Amino acid sequence: MGSRREVPHTAPARGGAAPTVVGVDACPTGWIAVTLRAGAFTGAETASGLAELLSRVPDATVVAVDMPLGLLDTGPRQADTLAVAMMAPHRSRVFPVPPSEVWQEEDYAAANQCCRRLTGRGMSRQTWGLAVKLREANACRDGGDYRLHEVHPEVSFAAMNGSVPVAWSKKSWNGQAVRRGLLVGEGIALPDDLGPAGRVPPDDLLDAAAAAWSAHRIARRTARSLPDPPELTAAELPVAIWY
Repeated sequence: MGSRREVPHTAPARGGAAPTVVGVDACPTGWIAVTLRAGAFTGAETASGLAELLSRVPDATVVAVDMPLGLLDTGPRQADTLAVAMMAPHRSRVFPVPPSEVWQEEDYAAANQCCRRLTGRGMSRQTWGLAVKLREANACRDGGDYRLHEVHPEVSFAAMNGSVPVAWSKKSWNGQAVRRGLLVGEGIALPDDLGPAGRVPPDDLLDAAAAAWSAHRIARRTARSLPDPPELTAAELPVAIWY
């Protein structure tokens, strides 16, 4: 990153201690988190707010979240372009993230118009549906919690699967079975009974577990990023999808 300010890349735990990391995904009730220690499952929990969730895991060295972190003033993010290419032929699993000005609008109609003006293309309602949680996640990192790293679970699952995207939808029985099997193959065995966290839709839980897998790799400095090196926001914060 040259002479520009560098956001600390989380180092491995001191003395070779097993790192505690967290993977987070948005869910209907707020956020779902999966915690790993030494790469193995230790718990899952939910919270209505991301800041609340982060306050519960002060010992976590890395928090990987399935939400865009870092918005550019103009142009597409390289992270999204590279992730789309990695997901072929399932490119629709990656949403292009519009420039920062779009996310400052108050409603979909205004955001869609702004997106067309800046990029020549509109934005889907599904993408706009991320607005509240996207702002929430970026506020946490912009506020100084640099443990936060952006991930994309489908990119993580593809990496577990020999760089091949999972063919089945994550909402299908087959797709969930394959993804759970990939996690087990990486040493992440999700129990059948997760208590209250088990009320969350299974695809959100699996996404959080995949995010945790990437968080463990980040903590161990074995993760890769799209792009490498990351782009930077105007505030010199990294813009990259880690896996």
